[in-house]
Amino acid sequence: MAKTPPKLRASQYAAQQAALHWDAPGLIAGVDEAGRGPLAGPVVAAAVILDELHPIKGLNDSKKLTALRRERLYDEIRAKALCCSVAQASVEEIDRLNILQATLLAMRRAVEGLRLKPGKVLVDGNRLPVLGVLAEAIVQGDALVPCISAASILAKVTRDRWCTELHAQYPLYGFAGHKGYGTAEHMAALRAHGPCPEHRRSYAPVREAFERLQSEHNT
Repeated sequence: MAKTPPKLRASQYAAQQAALHWDAPGLIAGVDEAGRGPLAGPVVAAAVILDELHPIKGLNDSKKLTALRRERLYDEIRAKALCCSVAQASVEEIDRLNILQATLLAMRRAVEGLRLKPGKVLVDGNRLPVLGVLAEAIVQGDALVPCISAASILAKVTRDRWCTELHAQYPLYGFAGHKGYGTAEHMAALRAHGPCPEHRRSYAPVREAFERLQSEHNT
């Protein structure tokens, strides 16, 4: 099992970013995540090294694509990329570490799961996981950098499929539709039924629903 990464101070992030005035030779991996905002389930991260000889048309931020387009690109990325890796951090890890640290952990696991070692890693956003290779954070990278877009699509499709499977286990919550986000339907289900085992109890709406359920049980 991968070790939990230590929390990084802002100065450490700055030091990592400051070293990027040169580029390492070799393969470039893109990294992105899906599932930071939802109230349930793991956070999923993906790392992708694309093959320049087999370009993929239509790569973009997964949120800007239809579900059908994401599914088709998912299969094409799997078929054409030099290598890719999908990893996650569990609900328990999210509740124990906080969502930021759990996301960085999932990203690190995804990079470490690559069959080929990249010379540089490009990460969507403004935070970097602890990695053994040169890394750069790129804000809105999922819409700007093809390998990050590919990682965004793999992570999103993987998590959406997980939510569909969870819906089969707990149909009362409607996970297949809202994918774990705090929609009106989801909040109503939380109030009516309390949280299921896959809900993140460190998130305020889930914690409040759990406390309300305990209070009603004790009265």
